Amino acid sequence: MGKLTVSALRAVLVVVLAGTVSVQAGMVWALATDPEAGPLPLVPLRVITIVGMVSVQVALVCVWRLVGMVRRGTVFSLAAFRYVDGVIGAIVAAALLWFAVTALNAPGQRDDPGVTVIMGGIGVAILGVALIVLVLRMLLAQAVARDAEAARMRAELDEVI
Repeated sequence: MGKLTVSALRAVLVVVLAGTVSVQAGMVWALATDPEAGPLPLVPLRVITIVGMVSVQVALVCVWRLVGMVRRGTVFSLAAFRYVDGVIGAIVAAALLWFAVTALNAPGQRDDPGVTVIMGGIGVAILGVALIVLVLRMLLAQAVARDAEAARMRAELDEVI
């Protein structure tokens, strides 16, 4: 991965992190100052938003660390699994939070239940992304195993020579 690519990705990660922190600050401010009004229960939605931003931040930090490992050439190691698992956990948490938002929104959609079905489908799609990352984790595991096998074979060949 080139320096320009790493720099661009890190810039995007910083912008997204700043955005999530500002959304969290806004939700905390709204929880502290705004009364609850409207057809939807705002306090649970605001809390879900704050927790959802934490899940995004966890994924951002994990990706940041993985990018550093790629840059150093150490991504094919056991240490990378911790960060990939963090990304998977963050995505699953985001999906569960989305399902909670769907459940909170469902009573208001009695006349048009299609919205709830679509929101549920989006939650399933988010879980699908977690499954894709899980498959990529399995590929990483295979690459780490092959790298270890290659190192073992090189050591054996060095002993023979």
